[in-house]
Amino acid sequence: MIDQVQTAEISTGNCSVAEKIRYKGEKIMFALPEYYEPDFLKEQLKNAPDARWEEAAADGVAPENYHSTSMYPEYFKIGGKWLLPEKSRMDSSVVLEKDGTLKVVENRNLKKGDRVILGRTEKGEEGIYLHTTGFENPEEEQKDQFVFRQGRSRETSYARDYDRLFELLKYERDHGNILWVMGPAFAFDADARRAMEAMVENGYVDGIMAGNALATHDLEGAMFHTALGQDIYTQKSHPNGHYHHLDVINRVRRSGSISRFLEDYKIDSGIMYSCVKHRIPFVLTGSIRDDGPLPEVIGNAYEGQSAMRKMVEKATTVICLATMLHTIATGNMTPSYTVTEEGTVRPVFLYTVDADEFVVNKLLDRGSLSATTIVTNVQDFIMLTVRGLGIL
Repeated sequence: MIDQVQTAEISTGNCSVAEKIRYKGEKIMFALPEYYEPDFLKEQLKNAPDARWEEAAADGVAPENYHSTSMYPEYFKIGGKWLLPEKSRMDSSVVLEKDGTLKVVENRNLKKGDRVILGRTEKGEEGIYLHTTGFENPEEEQKDQFVFRQGRSRETSYARDYDRLFELLKYERDHGNILWVMGPAFAFDADARRAMEAMVENGYVDGIMAGNALATHDLEGAMFHTALGQDIYTQKSHPNGHYHHLDVINRVRRSGSISRFLEDYKIDSGIMYSCVKHRIPFVLTGSIRDDGPLPEVIGNAYEGQSAMRKMVEKATTVICLATMLHTIATGNMTPSYTVTEEGTVRPVFLYTVDADEFVVNKLLDRGSLSATTIVTNVQDFIMLTVRGLGIL
């Protein structure tokens, strides 16, 4: 086995990251990918016209020929200058504000009189430029045009993905915002619940988005040590255990809120407990099949989407775990970049983890091409992560 240090360029989604690799106890040093602006002196961009706009004639209705955004950085020529919206998301319109800045707005949230950018071309012809390679060094070229095993499956090696993730999380804990999108599978396993508690306790969670089920079964685990009546460690089914989650919902509703329920019943463990204790914001959105639901669950789909969007706008790393619909929804809201308060363009990292290959590939099919996908069950994923971080 070689025992040496070498420098290499590796790819993270659509980004190149310089890292040092040490064989025998591999060590990866994280560096935030550099952003490369388009060359605005090229003829096609230098001579491009200003982007056109038209006022929305009614609330929630875009003008004909409106421009719809992607997940990538998109520049718009306004008054002879190329401008980049600071916050973006795919499938939305771009509004030219009165102060000359650009705002990305879902069509349903447009207001009458909003100045909506028009144009369906993206190479400068209409003052719009789509920049898909902003985090790739333009001086580098792909040498191999054919490689085996480009897809992601249970057979894929994820060793380096995990090492990159560990270093990314350490960086983001101090410099970014880490958003977790969680399915109820966490609440069905004692170790996974404890691991997520450790993530919150150690500063690796800045927000959680989930449904009614994750919160309900996590609280059931705290009160009864079960999930759907089955012990979360021994897997033994309790008599009348199918009442447990319903009893929890009923008691939380009686208390009026999750935080009050924790006080009323002296709950001192679990994911929701840790979030409340450390004042970590969470958004719980409902579905047509929900029991209850818990008081904090947002039942209106569009109100829930807006609440999720506010959390995504703050995020610099998003990790989606074992929840197909929440993952796809979040992927559609998550751009490949964000602009920091200092004016620096930096990537937004998106991870999706699921035991089903279909789910992780579904996100890629929806156009969220910068996602890093890992095919595994989330209990194993979170245990590897907390141990890799050295916090459990």
